[in-house]
Amino acid sequence: MLSIKNTRMEFVIVDIETTGGNPSNGGITEIAALIYKDGIVIDQYHSLINPERYIPGYITGLTGIDQGMVENSPTFAEVSDELLDFLKGRVFVAHNVNFDYTFIRESFRQVGISYDSAKLCTVRLSRKVFPGLGSYSLGRICEQLQIKIENRHRAFGDAEATAILFDKIYSKDGQTVLSSLKRNAGETFLPPNISKEKYMEIPEATGIYFFHDKNGQVIYVGKATNIRSRFKGHFSGNSKEKINLKSEIHDVSWQLTGSEFLAFLLELLEIKNLWPKYNKALKYKSSNWALYSYEDNAGYLRFQVSKNTNPQQALTEFDSHSEAWKFIMDKVKEFDLCPKLAGIQKSVSDCFDYKIKKCKGACCGQESAQDYNTRVNNFLDELQDQKGELLIKEEGIYPDEETALYFVNGVFAGYAFLNGQSMINTSEDVLNMIQKVKHLPETRYILRSFIPKIKSTKIQVL
Repeated sequence: MLSIKNTRMEFVIVDIETTGGNPSNGGITEIAALIYKDGIVIDQYHSLINPERYIPGYITGLTGIDQGMVENSPTFAEVSDELLDFLKGRVFVAHNVNFDYTFIRESFRQVGISYDSAKLCTVRLSRKVFPGLGSYSLGRICEQLQIKIENRHRAFGDAEATAILFDKIYSKDGQTVLSSLKRNAGETFLPPNISKEKYMEIPEATGIYFFHDKNGQVIYVGKATNIRSRFKGHFSGNSKEKINLKSEIHDVSWQLTGSEFLAFLLELLEIKNLWPKYNKALKYKSSNWALYSYEDNAGYLRFQVSKNTNPQQALTEFDSHSEAWKFIMDKVKEFDLCPKLAGIQKSVSDCFDYKIKKCKGACCGQESAQDYNTRVNNFLDELQDQKGELLIKEEGIYPDEETALYFVNGVFAGYAFLNGQSMINTSEDVLNMIQKVKHLPETRYILRSFIPKIKSTKIQVL
């Protein structure tokens, strides 16, 4: 078996404290680095750093580093040459390495220095060499391996503990350390809590996927035509959100759809159902307004434009209050309806139109409910005629399969996977297989964007 001694390799174990935030706008407040070779620490570097920006109170509470402590400390620019000499030519090692490495590389970049190094993560290595532990945070794994940490959440104390942990990892399984350095290992982009084996299980197929935290809670929902490729894409870049997501993700699951259209629809449904913390905004506007009808105590059919709180009972839905208001005003004129009973005029007395003889008097009992409701029902019949049901056939998950997407009045209502070799022919047969979904008016926008791409032979109006 290979050993560190005969590889003549040097490792630099690094820990930093920061002001928080992401590498682009955060600052380093402390750096510690220990050179490890042949099983021992042969040199060390440690310095407080003036981040040249405000240190939040919660950071001071965690690390004990406040503004006064760093006021007379060197800036990163002032230590950059010395630090680069200490790091270059050595393998960069840290606990949750991407955080420390990305911060330091970005800090070098901001002072005009290019820094690139092979790196190792002691979280990932620990998972391989000490499997089955309850937690792989530095504090918990050191406790389980009886490693004492002096000055927790300070750079030098945490770097010393990480060096001892790294030594224990290598002493037990040096081959894992060395094989992890190989370029073709392909694991450097992976979050620390996702193994290469788990990554290789992710399908290169179309569907939706879920990121889970350590408690199994879904923290992100996405869609992709190649889920594995999309997974990798999540962890490139240095934004605060990507760094936080990388540290929080502990598992990934997925649901294949075959159809990209269905993936878009199910992603929206799952986001609206779960509201994961990393899905900040939906891409589709919500239909917040709707038209409702009810019968008053005198038997007159009335209308009301209001918030779309009960979409199953709405006559029709709108993107805005102004759109809904214009619609009902036009219909009042077209069907000779009473503005007051249509909800347009809010006066307690008769409507203004009756006074100028543009209303037949339903608002004040001068027109019978039967006569008035006849015109209202003509309007309701027109609305019903404009509604309809669609079945759209899409590719399935497997070559001999189809996906049926069911829409009612333009809103996604359900789906089914159909065996292409089966004898199912009629729309009634397909509808009996449909898996119903929650009514979300926003799915209308997905239908509008996809329907021009679908062959007319794949669309059936019911």
